[in-house]
Parts: sequence; structure tokens; C-alpha cells
Amino acid sequence: MPYRAPVSEYQFILEQVVPLAPVVASDYFAEATPDLTDAILNECGKLCDTVMAPLQRPGDLVPAHLENGVVRTTPGFAEGYAAIAEGGWVGISASPSFGGMGLPLTMNTAMHDMMCGACISLNLCPLLSQGQIEALEHHASSELQDIYLPKLISGEWTGTMNLTESHAGSDVGALSTKAEPQSDGTYKVTGQKIFITWGEHDVAENICHLVLARLPGAKPGPKGISLFLVPKFIPHPDGTLGVRNDLRCVSLEHKLGIHGSPTAVMEFSAATGWLVGEEHNGMACMFTMMNNARLAVGMQGVGVAEGAYQHALSYALGRKQGTSLIADGTGTIIDHADVRRMLAQMKSEIFAARSIGVACAVALDMAKATQDSHWKARAALLTPIAKSFGSDVGVQMSDIGVQIHGGMGFIEETAAAQYLRDARITPIYEGTNGIQSMDLVARKMMDGGAAAFSLMDEMAQLATASKSDLALAVQVSVAELRATTEWLVTQDLNERFAGSVSYQRAFARVLGGYFHLIAASSDDGKRERLGRFYINSLLPEHNALCAQARVGSSDIYALELNDFAA
Repeated sequence: MPYRAPVSEYQFILEQVVPLAPVVASDYFAEATPDLTDAILNECGKLCDTVMAPLQRPGDLVPAHLENGVVRTTPGFAEGYAAIAEGGWVGISASPSFGGMGLPLTMNTAMHDMMCGACISLNLCPLLSQGQIEALEHHASSELQDIYLPKLISGEWTGTMNLTESHAGSDVGALSTKAEPQSDGTYKVTGQKIFITWGEHDVAENICHLVLARLPGAKPGPKGISLFLVPKFIPHPDGTLGVRNDLRCVSLEHKLGIHGSPTAVMEFSAATGWLVGEEHNGMACMFTMMNNARLAVGMQGVGVAEGAYQHALSYALGRKQGTSLIADGTGTIIDHADVRRMLAQMKSEIFAARSIGVACAVALDMAKATQDSHWKARAALLTPIAKSFGSDVGVQMSDIGVQIHGGMGFIEETAAAQYLRDARITPIYEGTNGIQSMDLVARKMMDGGAAAFSLMDEMAQLATASKSDLALAVQVSVAELRATTEWLVTQDLNERFAGSVSYQRAFARVLGGYFHLIAASSDDGKRERLGRFYINSLLPEHNALCAQARVGSSDIYALELNDFAA
């Protein structure tokens, strides 16, 4: 079925659920008027519907491949990427000083959601470039900025992140890639990196790699890591391309999904690079873009879930099977209670995850515009929740989409399974969701839970003031989350970690109820009905999740190693 970008959904959320108005009211984003943001959403929707969505299936069926040292992307991807670049979408939130639009991150967040629903494999290319742009804006020298930022923002060049090594995995501090300083101020970078999204391709003239490496004599672990910019072609000062650098893609990973996105193993053999930021401060430089990247990954999950939902809904409205038990039924499987339950869960979960992601983006924008500690803390708190819940929703709703198709969902020709395969990487990307949960209960609770309690206060106040009969359930859920948080901050780290995934999910579940309550209070009957389903059928899950979060670690460590034997 044709994909339709959720433009009207974003218009509703940004107006009534998580308003963009406070962001626009700031001097920093004053130019992002409602007329402009509405036009941005509509134009992005058109690009998604007409250019990107038709590339979704070809990206799966004709994946990127390595041919004589050159990566050939899916037919049509180069043209699709050109449309993204020419439309200015790579630089939507980048600095106008180098050709960007300077729009709020919230608009960038909406863009990623819609583009991933259309074709996640293609969207990953500009997403990585945006992360590199952000890192260079904050940490690169003016000389590097002048050469690289205009090209990256225009989309003429693309960017990557090179963190992972086969022996290190998530323990980035264990990397072995080396950087040797040269007399001309450059460095020779040597090592191999894996899982490099869009590390090699044929859709742009140059590929710029941000590479984590260790200088001679550097401390072991993450404090001894530096960040280097290593381009495929070494540019002249005027931005024209010079000689080919000594780096190459030695293979492409054979993946479960996102087949159209080339995931490269990159080999650097004394490749010329330039230091970004200060020596031994590479992790801090990289983390500048990691938080926004984590939000973007959460929205990838939301976008794929949206695509899966639209696909499943179309099937349910057309598939005739069984006898309808309701008056004035359609005669199709959407009449059946279980199918309708699954579709309701998909739609309501997507709304909850999307609203959480937008709330995180708005907090990041407000932090940037005001430098207020409240907004910085709010953004930090919401980032792991938005990343984990959005990506979990992507996988779980895509799985439900397969279920709605029944046996045909297991058949590749229906394309239902592609959404599930494509979404499965998102709970792993940019720090697994387990790592996100550990971050939430540890680093994000170093304030004794102050940021979390502040958000809970806002939720409780709104629920108390609400005239909806749904408000009491939300009030109760916030109280239970508060009690669990009060217990959590008194425990040592391993006790927190044991239940952190459940706590993270409980927080997201309660936030979802809060946002559904706001939506249900609008004049739109559809919103009230969807909110009623979520609050009555899904929100009660928070009780079990909070109970799980408080169990602690004793049962886990009571298990002996032999107990895990097959």
C-alpha cells in the first residue's frame, strides 16, 4: 500500500500535546513560525510519500553490495538521496553560518520519523551526516569547519561515525585503533572498525569518517581516546577533492534487515586524519552528538512502526475471513475483536512513543535556546526513555503487524516482515536499550531523582486538574512511579541495574498515559477513544513493571553458573 507520512499527527502533537510554541517564543528559534513549520512538515511529507516510500521494497530486495572494492547501492537510492540533499533536509537544524536552516531539533525529529516510515535504509545516510555536522560545529577547528561543514550540510559529502571494533563492542574504551602524529599537524590513523553505517557508497562524492583512536602513550580506557576526521578523499582548502586516502571498505555485513543501508567493515591503513577537539577528549566530543543520535534512533523505531501499522491496517481492511460478530461490520478481519485490539495497540503505542520523542526534542531545543538547567536535566532524563521506548515500539508493533497478516505475514512477498527485520537493529543502535536503562537509573539519577520528580509533578498536576474520567488512572500510575523512584534512589547501583529495564519501561508507560490524557482532553473524539483504550488497556502494565523494578538483584545472583547450562 502507499505510505502516507503522519503530517497531521505532528501538527496535532506540536499544537496541543507537546506544544512547539515555547520553543518558537525564544529569540533563538523565533524564525520558526507556525507557517514555516507547517510548510516544512508538508514538504517533508511529500518527499516521503513520493520519493522515499517507493524505495522501501527495492532496498530490501536489491540490497547494497560490494563490487570490486566499490559499494553499489540499491537502484534509485542515489536519486532519492539527491532529492533529500537538494531539498536542504540534511541541514535542517544545522547552523545557518554554513548553509543550514537553523530550525529546532524538534522539526528534525519529525523529519526522521516520517522518513524512516517511508524508507529507513535511505534515511540512515543523512541521519549520520547530521550527527557529524553537530560534532564538528561544537568541536572542530575553524579551518576544518570551513572546509567540511558547507559540504556536509549541502549533502555533497556524507558523514559516518567509526566507534565499534570487533573485540570491543559496547566497551568503546577497549578499542585498539591508533593515531600517529605527523610533523604537518595531521595524524596517521590505523585500525579496523565494524558496523559502519553508510561507511562506503556511491551516492555522494566524498565520505567523511569520524574515527575514535588512541594516541601514543594515551591512558587505557575511554579517557585515552581521541577523535579524528578521516575523509575518503583529502580535500584542498577550497573544498575541491584531492587524492584518495588510504582507507577502504573490506566487506559489507550481511544483516537481518535494513538491506539497502550498506553497513561496512572499514580498514584504515595510516590514513590521513585531523584531530577534532582536544587530545584524549574524543569520547566527550562523540557524546555531543550521541544524545541527539539516540533520540533519532528512537524515532527510527517510531517511523518503522508507523509504516508497519499502515501496512497492517490496509491488510485488515481488505482481508475477508470468518464471520463478523458486530452490527454493520465491514466483512473484513478488522471486525474481529483481536485484530481490532492489535490495531488499537499499534496506533496508541505509536502515539505515546512519538509524543515522548517530541517532548525530548522540545526539551533539547529549550535547553539550547535558554541554557536553563531545568531543560538540560529534562532533556537528559528523557533521552534514554525516548530511545528505548521508541525502538522497542518499532520492533513490537512491527511484530504485531506480522501477526495481523497471519500466515501471509510470514511470507516475504507481503512485505510485512521487512518492517520487523528493519526495526530490530534500533534497540541495539547507539547503546543498547539495556545500557540506556542503566544510564537512566544511574547517571540520570545522580541528582537524587530531582529531574524525574519534577516531571512527575507536572504529570500529577495536569491529571489532578483534568475533568476527564481517565485522569484518576493516570494519577495513580504517577504515584506508583514516584514510589518506585523513591525506592530506586536509595539502592546501590547493581540493585538499580537489575530492574532498570522494567523501570525504564514503566516510566515510558506512564508518560504515554499522560500524553494520551492530554490528547483525550481535546475536542477530537478519535483522540478520546484512542486515549481510553491506552489508559484502560495498556497503562495498567505499569504496576507489574514497577514491581519488577523493585525486586533487586538477589534472585539474579542466587543463580549459579551451572543453572544457566543448556
